[in-house]
Amino acid sequence: MKNIHSNPQLNDKKAISVISKILEKNDHEAGHNRSHFEKHKVLAINLMSSPGAGKTALLEKFADLAKFKFGVIEGDLETSKDADRLKAKGVPAFQIETGTACHLDAFMVHKGLHAMPLEEMDVCFVENVGNLVCPASYDVGTHLNIVLISIPEGNDKIAKYPVMFRKADLILITKMDLLPYIDYDVEAEKREALRIKPDVDILEVSIRNDASVMRVIEWVEKRIGEDRINSNESSFF
Repeated sequence: MKNIHSNPQLNDKKAISVISKILEKNDHEAGHNRSHFEKHKVLAINLMSSPGAGKTALLEKFADLAKFKFGVIEGDLETSKDADRLKAKGVPAFQIETGTACHLDAFMVHKGLHAMPLEEMDVCFVENVGNLVCPASYDVGTHLNIVLISIPEGNDKIAKYPVMFRKADLILITKMDLLPYIDYDVEAEKREALRIKPDVDILEVSIRNDASVMRVIEWVEKRIGEDRINSNESSFF
């Protein structure tokens, strides 16, 4: 079954059937979300990472440096702190509080996208709940996935959570300014990422280094340009 992996607790056929139906309904709604983004010619990007890897901080830097216009659908269990940070930067942001859910799903994002001024945007980021497990299994209707992994998390996260990194179109190794103080092998992590997904793009980032953030912005700008120019070949626009 799609997105269902080996788990001794899921050997029961009824459990597998229920999970399959949930994912099928989610995928259907995700397709609707993508169509909605495409109708407004908006590139949608899912940002995923562990808590504290720097998703919101990166978006704040985008507000300072990027020329493209963007908004953010925020996901957290509680509080509107991340959305408030972005609104303070003049970025349209809609907060989704998931309660106990460890990820956003397509239905939650559907609610958020209708609160976004899509006609004024080039890109809509979905900042998923901080988690390296569940978000990888739920298509929320975006076109691309960016996964962040930070230096303080250590050298084992890509190997331990391969499903997440297999979904990535771009992997960002963040908080590079901490490298002198933490035992972390950047090249080893890159090799592990490429072993899991040979065609994935990888960038090193520090929000204290504008040039590194600009490389991420340029990556996004290229995708905006490609998808508008090659509309007949792309799955969107």
